[in-house]
Amino acid sequence: MRAGALAALALAAALLGCSETSRLQAGADVGPDPTLVEPVRTLLPTVKVAEAVGWPEGERPVPAPGLDVAAFASGLEHPRWLHVLPNGDVLVAETNAPERQGRGGIKGWFMKQAMKRAGAATPSADRITLLRDADGDGRAELRVPFLQNLHSPFGMALVGDRFFVANTDAVMEFPYRDGDIRIGAAGRRLAELPAGPRNHHWTKSLIASADGRTLYATAGSNSNVAENGMDEERGRAAIWAIDVASGAMRLYASGLRNPNGMAWEPASGVLWTVVNERDELGSDLVPDYLSSVREGGFYGWPYRWWGTRVETRVEQPATLPETIRPDYALGAHVAALGLAAARGSTVTTPLGGATDGMFVGLHGSWNRRPPSGYKVVFVPFVGGRPSGQPVDVLTGFLDSEGRARGRPVGVAVDGRGALLVADDVGNTVWRIAPSAAPQR
Repeated sequence: MRAGALAALALAAALLGCSETSRLQAGADVGPDPTLVEPVRTLLPTVKVAEAVGWPEGERPVPAPGLDVAAFASGLEHPRWLHVLPNGDVLVAETNAPERQGRGGIKGWFMKQAMKRAGAATPSADRITLLRDADGDGRAELRVPFLQNLHSPFGMALVGDRFFVANTDAVMEFPYRDGDIRIGAAGRRLAELPAGPRNHHWTKSLIASADGRTLYATAGSNSNVAENGMDEERGRAAIWAIDVASGAMRLYASGLRNPNGMAWEPASGVLWTVVNERDELGSDLVPDYLSSVREGGFYGWPYRWWGTRVETRVEQPATLPETIRPDYALGAHVAALGLAAARGSTVTTPLGGATDGMFVGLHGSWNRRPPSGYKVVFVPFVGGRPSGQPVDVLTGFLDSEGRARGRPVGVAVDGRGALLVADDVGNTVWRIAPSAAPQR
């Protein structure tokens, strides 16, 4: 396609995108019973990309009252995911999408340009870096490559003396000793994960069971609503349970379009996840969500959304398993990625006093007017369930012109109860802790 034609296409798409906007009051698409409007279909999807510009010198995100934020480590290469080791060392996956087959045609070209503008098209460093704050001042003075030459790594888990990494195509196992700052040993492939040339949702999250016998790995869908056929979706839109001893896999839950972060709810011991729902139904649909995960459960994708709503863009099967409705909507197109249980964190006290709940990293929309997400929130829990509205923990990622200075991804609670946030546009890991100054 010639440059002139591409420019004309971009202009036409921009004009089309301007014609569709949110019709809901702010917050109406959040909570256990979100408002669900009728779908809006357009020739091209709504596009409102926040240009990635990074943080100007001396600027940082805005924490909630009673909290402070500082850079735990900066100058990283697209930091996406975090894992805190028992000794307090922090691991950060510096990673991005692998080489893969793109979506063809006009829509595919336009989507590629949008991702470039959003800062999502940089090469993957394929590295996990160790950050150590030995003097306890809230900044990592030691930064070393912990594992290199990986393949779009994302999720991480430690079980005893074995360290596991979810590459985009496999769970890898490595030996680990407490205090190690590097792993030089060659890993072994414990279990294969869905990948292939298309690999639409490439991130694979990972979490270990309390007894260390099972790993749980996420695998997002290979499309928006199975437009490439269900053969392309084998093993996807799912959470898999992997036996640590043998690598044997079993399907744990399905119908989850793009599950990312996972966390154990401490009061109940139930697994929870955040899920990115389908696109191209307008600015107000479909809400991304936070939900408990039932073993053997089916959550609807691609045939249903938010429980019983029928997806008209896909051919319906003769029969479907019971569709589980998600527990808690986080808002349409917020791109919920990071998830961490808050129990034991010192950050929750200034947020209203709740001790239980979940921190959620909302990476931010690229296909909604006005933009949504671009912040970290706390969802309070009572009795093992969400209770009340989300509370903003870290905001200010968009500047006054709507450009992205940063985009939050993974979240984790460190060894002293502070909250860590991986910012893949700002190339920083931020640390949020209660303010040292007294509050009036």
